[in-house]
Amino acid sequence: MAYIEPVTLSGRGIKLEPLALTHEAGLRAAAADGELWKLRVTSVPEPEQTRKYIEDALAMREAGNRFAFAVLDEATGTALGCSSYHDIIAAVRRVEIGWTWYAKRCQRTHVNSVAKLLLMTHAFETLGCQVVGWRTDNFNFASQTAIERLGAKKDGVIRGHALRRDGTVRDTVMYSMRSGEWPEARAQLLYLLDKPR
Repeated sequence: MAYIEPVTLSGRGIKLEPLALTHEAGLRAAAADGELWKLRVTSVPEPEQTRKYIEDALAMREAGNRFAFAVLDEATGTALGCSSYHDIIAAVRRVEIGWTWYAKRCQRTHVNSVAKLLLMTHAFETLGCQVVGWRTDNFNFASQTAIERLGAKKDGVIRGHALRRDGTVRDTVMYSMRSGEWPEARAQLLYLLDKPR
């Protein structure tokens, strides 16, 4: 049995469905909002690569090291972006959350916070994770700020760690949260989500 079974997560108007080929057109449109594939610090697929992006994610799901979700508007079913569990290590009950991107119109809104709340709740409270991790490009300051706002702690930087789409080599900033830190992080995240916008 796989550590992460297919599941749909929803709350506060956002739904996370297991990524499927049926999401291709919606994700292509979401990525086009802001031409996100032009950002050198993200993994957003170019429009003509959207199907391959999904096929690669499904192959990684089959291999047991990534479980990708399409992030949708619950009311309309419109695709807003994508997020995944990855680097799944069932033996130590650890997952990372990443491969995350959203249409430009969704950035700096409640969408990411709600999606992360759903993913973290499932990881800690259903999967019984001891640790949830995140990683991001050393130049992706917006992502670092968003991860820190979740309550994650910075573990350090892995230098010369991965290739960017432009062929340069990035340093990777690593973060994590332990299960004992989750109750306080959850309370703070709910507080921020409930504040008037």
